[in-house]
Amino acid sequence: MRALPATAVFASRDFGLYLAARFLSALAIQMQNVAIGWLVYDLTRDPLALGLVGLASFLPALALALITGHTADRYDRRAILVVCYVVTLGTALGLLAMAVGGSGQVLPIYGLLLVFGISRAFANPAGQALVPNLVPPEQLGNAIAWNSTAWQTATIAGPALGGLLYYFGATVAFGAAALCFLACCLLFGLIRSRPQPPPGEVSWETLLAGIRFIRSRPTIFGAISLDLFAVLLGGATALLPVYARDILDAGPGGLGLMRSMPAVGALLVALWLAQRPLQSRSGLRMFQGVALFGIATIGFGLSESLILSCVCLFVLGAADMISVYIRSTLVQFDTPDAMRGRVAAVNSVFIGASNELGEFESGALAAAIGTVPAVVVGGVGTLVVGGLWMRWFPELRYRDRLTS
Repeated sequence: MRALPATAVFASRDFGLYLAARFLSALAIQMQNVAIGWLVYDLTRDPLALGLVGLASFLPALALALITGHTADRYDRRAILVVCYVVTLGTALGLLAMAVGGSGQVLPIYGLLLVFGISRAFANPAGQALVPNLVPPEQLGNAIAWNSTAWQTATIAGPALGGLLYYFGATVAFGAAALCFLACCLLFGLIRSRPQPPPGEVSWETLLAGIRFIRSRPTIFGAISLDLFAVLLGGATALLPVYARDILDAGPGGLGLMRSMPAVGALLVALWLAQRPLQSRSGLRMFQGVALFGIATIGFGLSESLILSCVCLFVLGAADMISVYIRSTLVQFDTPDAMRGRVAAVNSVFIGASNELGEFESGALAAAIGTVPAVVVGGVGTLVVGGLWMRWFPELRYRDRLTS
């Protein structure tokens, strides 16, 4: 059978709309993250305060995991995304209003981030579960790669653009993010609704089904948990405002540049994988990516040069993309459609734990032992986790092809 070209997924109008919305969403989130990070550290000069930013964003996903996944499996996933991004737009306008008013308080920022986290807690599983409904099964692998490409492209442009806009004031950065969220609402609204199975009875059995499904699949559980603990310990990006201001003296522009570099590496790997999907030894490649991620984290932690720091962050992002691609493909291919929302919700909690909770872990550890030691210890921890998971999850280590 002749292989389909990588661009065949764009024959689907709805997938194109979804990808555009996904790109703008990521762009807005990254611009907003840079502005919040610089603003919070400028107000507090406390790395723990940066960690609390991640914690506020993560807690809703953890608290609502059972509900959000079930919602994505029971109701129109497109409609869920529209509602969630309307709420997200509201939080962005709240941050803009705070910037206009010149508030010097940090607590209202955390409150808005909690609301933002609630909307993302519902949007993430609905968005992940919607992708397989937009393209034919044989194009799902390419769709996942293009989805990652769009996200990483925005993650390159977003921080750099956010840092640049912040030079003109926090109001400009937050305003640009709000405009992008508005466009997301419109694009998701243009996607055609997909029929969902009739809602079944809600019970603890159905609510816990996603967790039980993942736990019963050692390969999926191993991939998700490996990514969780590797990135959780190696969450150096939370401390970038400290490096930009106090260690490298790079300013908000340098902060935006450093935030972009992991995405540059990830984008190049995502584009490569979109053209040349992994055909063999997929599990081993994931472990190799995690090891490289840990080494790059250690290198970044020890660096005192902006150029070397950017190189380490580039390698870190490229290595992480390998893990993201393999995990995403395993979850989508090995999960039946009726379960995708609940499984995606659990997956979103793991992703949030690795990113936002990882930011809190990094901020708390930096407050306790110092910024540089915290990053280096995190990188070493990532290497230890990779070694343990190779031993504990042989099914993942010896997984050959990603797809059946």
